[in-house]
Amino acid sequence: MKVRQKIQAFAGVTAMLVYLTGIITVTHILTSFIYQSIGMTLPAVLAQAIDSALGLFLSFLIILGLTSLFARKRWAQQRSLFEPIVEAMERISKGDFSVRLGNDLDKHENEIFGELVSSVNNMAQELSQMERMRQEFISNVSHEIQSPLTSIRGFAQALHDDHLSTEERGHYLSIIENESTRLSRITDNLLRLASLESDRVKFEPKPYRLDKQIRNLILACEPQWAGKGIDMDASLEEVTITADEDLLSQVWMNLVHNSIKFTPAGGSVYVVLHQQDGKIVFKITDTGCGISEQDQAHVFERFYKADKSRERSKEGSGLGLSIVKKIIEIHKGTVDLESELGTGTAIIISLPTEAA
Repeated sequence: MKVRQKIQAFAGVTAMLVYLTGIITVTHILTSFIYQSIGMTLPAVLAQAIDSALGLFLSFLIILGLTSLFARKRWAQQRSLFEPIVEAMERISKGDFSVRLGNDLDKHENEIFGELVSSVNNMAQELSQMERMRQEFISNVSHEIQSPLTSIRGFAQALHDDHLSTEERGHYLSIIENESTRLSRITDNLLRLASLESDRVKFEPKPYRLDKQIRNLILACEPQWAGKGIDMDASLEEVTITADEDLLSQVWMNLVHNSIKFTPAGGSVYVVLHQQDGKIVFKITDTGCGISEQDQAHVFERFYKADKSRERSKEGSGLGLSIVKKIIEIHKGTVDLESELGTGTAIIISLPTEAA
């Protein structure tokens, strides 16, 4: 390899010398013709110096011209090469995220250019996905808010009927109150989730007894699970955690309420809290209807409802588990789900003893 490089270097130097010699020779012939034409005779040394200077100058002009020519040609080639990327970026800036540059550009011999093409395609794909999620979010919000508003408007109009009995009027007012509460809950959850995702929420970890917090919450929900005849069984190991008590309270509240809501009368809910491998593990299991394998991958998405046909009494905004997941992520923990149709569902949360 070194020998080949030496040969190439020698050939380059030789070619340069031949080139300069040729230029100087041509210059000498030209100047000699000019001297003879005007009848001028110069000393040989001076004539040789003038020939060499003019030759070098002429050589410089030729090299400069060729360099400029090649530079323009190369720029034209590069410009034509980058035109598809510039056009794609312009379309993306105008909201067209369907742009994809061809595979022939992606596999270009220039590695940097290929990476640039790949980056543009990835950016367009990510923006397209974000736009789809944004549209779905707006659609879901509109649907969730429109539903209670429609009920409120309908029953409010019905109240204008002077022939309504006292019982009917009270029933309609109760529905309006419930739908108003539901609407308020949706907006509260939306604001809470937006606050969590924008990192504007105050995160104030402090040490406290996690088992006591969960036990108190289960006891506070006793009217709900006792009213349905649900067997609530809790095995809570004494655990101290350094975390945000208020945020985690929302997690346990959501999970316990969900288990009670989707467990049929006479069913069972099991809550377990213990430490394992340096982590705090919380598991809540119910004997509800369960979740299909297809739905399990989406239950933590905003507004996703696995059971589209459930009755109004069990309707929710589909934001609870999204809030749970975000709060656990803030605490550097993980959330897992195990479920089987007709058997029940288990949510397992793993948390560090001290949240960063």
